Amino acid sequence: MSTQERLGTQGPPGADDTLGTRDRLVRSTQELLWERGYVGTSPKAILERAGVGQGSMYHHFAGKSALALAAIRRTAEGMEAVAEECLSAPGTAYERVAGYLLRERQVLRGCPIGRMTQDRDVVRSPELRQPLDEMFGWLQGRITEVLDEGRRRGELAAELDPAAVAATVAAVVQGGYVLARAADDTAPFDAAVRGVLSLLAAQVTPTTGATG
Repeated sequence: MSTQERLGTQGPPGADDTLGTRDRLVRSTQELLWERGYVGTSPKAILERAGVGQGSMYHHFAGKSALALAAIRRTAEGMEAVAEECLSAPGTAYERVAGYLLRERQVLRGCPIGRMTQDRDVVRSPELRQPLDEMFGWLQGRITEVLDEGRRRGELAAELDPAAVAATVAAVVQGGYVLARAADDTAPFDAAVRGVLSLLAAQVTPTTGATG
């Protein structure tokens, strides 16, 4: 299953007649935010993508900001679920982090949450920014837990700093998206991932080994 499917944004959001109006609005906004960002997503575009009227939108949401908040939260929850699936999988700490880094992504579309940090209106709004802060905070914390567990089990070098490495992993992923989009090529992202994995592999203890 692709990342897009796991985020609940596959296909035209209005295509499934069993979905409620509110859900179609949220799914449409998720997709448009990923494609255009917050500033570039107009209420008109959301209504057209969802296939609903203006009255339906304002029946469920006070306005664009409230709808965007619901969409950003849902996207963040979906990304957490995908990351957790990788980070809680069987294997060593290295293998679990490698699984997260090497998972399927639509790299040239950018990170659905990371793209929101490029919107001034989002960054300036404490309410809209909160799901971003929570998502990135959760991710770094979860990777830190995995690496600390690996260190305690003797899989990774005792001197490894789990929090610092987790911050590096998160930064490499987001930076990789930016470089790939700038080059219109996934190669910079792939190179960044290989680089951070080679650094982490150097911290794997000889007796443990890694197959990631």
